[in-house]
Amino acid sequence: MNFRGSAPGLSELDWTIDWSRFLAGDTIVTSIWSAVPADITLYETSTAIAGTSTTCWTKGGTVTGYLITNRITTASGRITSATIELSLEPPLI
Repeated sequence: MNFRGSAPGLSELDWTIDWSRFLAGDTIVTSIWSAVPADITLYETSTAIAGTSTTCWTKGGTVTGYLITNRITTASGRITSATIELSLEPPLI
């Protein structure tokens, strides 16, 4: 599952993935987010899993393109991931 998005550089943004179509009644037990390259800040909180959705907040970044991946594990042991392709634009001054 892949997504594309763009944002102004240095923005603090939240990214949510709705896993309901994949889960089919299962529940998410772990959610791990990562970014490539790793110079963008990722924030996860105790509420990062909300029902069938997972959320991560991003801030900063020094290059124009990132791949932000969310890997989940379900209660029945299924593992899958989704990647958001993020393009940063120069900040407006």
